[in-house]
Amino acid sequence: MNFEKMSENEILAIATPIMDNLMEASTKIDHEAHIRDFTDRMKKIVTKEYLQKVCLQYQKEKGFFSERKPVAVFKRPDSAAIIWKQSFTKAKGEFVAEMVLVNQNGRFLCDHAMVF
Repeated sequence: MNFEKMSENEILAIATPIMDNLMEASTKIDHEAHIRDFTDRMKKIVTKEYLQKVCLQYQKEKGFFSERKPVAVFKRPDSAAIIWKQSFTKAKGEFVAEMVLVNQNGRFLCDHAMVF
């Protein structure tokens, strides 16, 4: 799988539903749903306890995820980094949502994600 040969729209069509699920599962603090599209590396990092701690903290400070708009797609042979402009329901201003998309054994997975 060479991400450099894919269009930005093709990559976004794959990455957006994965990020939608991450954010919905994060809102619900649903660990099983949240890690559904994670690489094994990410699953080791995002334990049930870790997810709960992080979600409760951001929800208290910033509220919930709201509007998200794509900003850029960075393509590499073996992965793509997708950047969105992200809003929250309580916190003012613009935030960055980021995800690294990989393909392992014919399946697209998230190998990194962060909102800051």
